[in-house]
Amino acid sequence: MTDDVFEIHKKHTGILGIEGDFPVENKEELGLAYTPGVAQVAKAIQKDPKLKDVYTMSGKLVAVVTDGTAVLGLGNIGPGAGLPIVEGKALLYKDLAQVDAVPLALEPEDATTMAHHLQAIAPSFAGFHLEDIAAPKCFELEEELRKLVDIPVYHDDQEGTAIVILAGLINAARVVQKPLSELKVVLNGVGASGVATARLLDAVGLKRLTLVDVDGVVHPDSQNYNHYQTDLAQNFQGVAGETLDDVIADQDVFIGLSVANVLSPQQVQRMAAQPIIFALANPVPEIDPEEARAAGATVVATGSSKYPNQVNNILAFPGLYRGLLQSGIKSVTPAMEATVAKALAGMIATPTAQTIVPGVFDAGVVQTVSQAVMELENNTEK
Repeated sequence: MTDDVFEIHKKHTGILGIEGDFPVENKEELGLAYTPGVAQVAKAIQKDPKLKDVYTMSGKLVAVVTDGTAVLGLGNIGPGAGLPIVEGKALLYKDLAQVDAVPLALEPEDATTMAHHLQAIAPSFAGFHLEDIAAPKCFELEEELRKLVDIPVYHDDQEGTAIVILAGLINAARVVQKPLSELKVVLNGVGASGVATARLLDAVGLKRLTLVDVDGVVHPDSQNYNHYQTDLAQNFQGVAGETLDDVIADQDVFIGLSVANVLSPQQVQRMAAQPIIFALANPVPEIDPEEARAAGATVVATGSSKYPNQVNNILAFPGLYRGLLQSGIKSVTPAMEATVAKALAGMIATPTAQTIVPGVFDAGVVQTVSQAVMELENNTEK
């Protein structure tokens, strides 16, 4: 496998290229695509700037942006090493959703500086997809950039993860026949993905949520956590305690967005009947899926393709951006995330313990997600 990976990346100097949509093979075609004809297009855009997105690829091009500071399973590897990640995401946009995208790797800077750099190049793009940017800078960057540009700004590690987790949780609740809004949830790992997931669960009415991170349970007055984490804790009716072990008893759901092997079989056994385990750390989950099932877990999901119920952002981002571009919607909101999650969940007519989310190559995933976004067109700011 290793040799094959390097070969496909080396063969064409990366896995992404640019191909023209208009052939230039004679003087007439040259005159249409470049001088003198292009001057007419430039003048038209000068007169009406909105035409830029009609006559140039800025109306369909997404920038997939990273600084390489928080790559899943690898950590802070820098922008150059992060480039293959965003190049791969750009390829998936094209292959899965027919969305044109380009990878951009930026040197790590503070959120304000990075936001202004992206603002400066925003005229070239129809949207920004942020990727693998460390928390809490990723929260600050997304907030600031959304204020500066009039195109969608989406952070896949936040919104994408939250969408697919909610989709899986909707169906897991159906499997164990428990009302979604009444689930007692422990969320372990309150970084970019954890904060976004907690926000989305809050938005859809889950209030019995306990947040746990590396220094223990997150309380509203915790001193070791940033304000994004402590502010969230105020929204929930969490369990009193200081550690994961303190709060795991009688919980319906464990959502792990943390590190390997932090959940033990004994802790699973102390959870409520028919526990739901989302062990999403990669490459090694918070608990081995077979150990979780042996300890009594009814539904187990991971981030790995080796096991059933893979929670993978690929289910969300290609179709979501296709829907954004086709509808002209300018913002990604919690209501949109919830709508997409429900649409993904709805693809599984009869959920089982082994099937709570679609497979990444299942027919109709991109179409289902993009259609869910477009149906919001009349109720969303454009």
